[in-house]
Amino acid sequence: MLIDGYDTLLLDLDGVVYLGRQAVPDAPQALAKAAERARLAYVTNNASRTPAAIADHLTHLGVPATADDVVTSAQAAARLIAERVKPGASVLVVGGMGLRMAVRDRGLRPVTVAADDPVAVVQGIAPDLSYALLSEGALAVRRGAWFVAANGDATMPTARGEMPGNGAMVRVIAAATGVEPVYAGKPAPPLHRESMIRTGARRPLVVGDRLDTDIEGATNAGVDSLLVLTGVATPREVLTAAPEHRPTYVAEDLSALHLPYPSVRQGWRAWWADGRLHLEGDGEWIEGLRTACEAAWAAAGQGRLDVDALKPALDTLRV
Repeated sequence: MLIDGYDTLLLDLDGVVYLGRQAVPDAPQALAKAAERARLAYVTNNASRTPAAIADHLTHLGVPATADDVVTSAQAAARLIAERVKPGASVLVVGGMGLRMAVRDRGLRPVTVAADDPVAVVQGIAPDLSYALLSEGALAVRRGAWFVAANGDATMPTARGEMPGNGAMVRVIAAATGVEPVYAGKPAPPLHRESMIRTGARRPLVVGDRLDTDIEGATNAGVDSLLVLTGVATPREVLTAAPEHRPTYVAEDLSALHLPYPSVRQGWRAWWADGRLHLEGDGEWIEGLRTACEAAWAAAGQGRLDVDALKPALDTLRV
């Protein structure tokens, strides 16, 4: 089984385990079974909620989790700041309770106004993020505060579709000040480092739904990755992925953890004709996608293929 090669699963949440308040179909069952064979850690770029609140949400969905199993970009950002400033320093928090608690847990003092002379401004997504708080953050950054962002995701998946993420909101302060933030979340190293410190993983598998955060983060860390197609990434994006965005494994959902991952594709073949990738077969479509990925990535090398070259294969897959 795929899971047998790993001692820890570093699982993204949005788009992998749940979409908004609802579980991804079959995810709770797959994770309950996985917990019998490996350590599960839930690693999220979403900094809005506390680990305890996230664990409660997961438990309600039937997913095994405690607060200690949750690693957030808020925690990674707070550690990043705490390693650079004096204990008890003021940090202006442009975000929600999860970010405020993470800052406080690192021995720092969360504040909400630039008049408190914060040494750093840390920003994370929050559903009630206000213009007033963004303005205070911009004032502090203009006065020299270090600007740290929990993550740079432009969007986040929900049951209603993709909504603006922290990466979109960060542009407000960045545009107003001309200062780009340091990012703590995936794909930057701090969140992976936080995950490894917290779990003690020796053979981790990163599981995610986004190529530019989860998969690139795994590539940057030199560890294996599993892309599930239950969130943001589409088959077209996978086929045209740059080298740093190519996962070790591709699957429809988390049930793939408990299945063999065949090294030889059954029922499908891919070939090139007139500069375009063709595909034929009668097996499961995910095996067809895996076959097409191998052919596309081999042809692209360190580059990326134009989607037009992949149209015949995509038409066969009907995606």
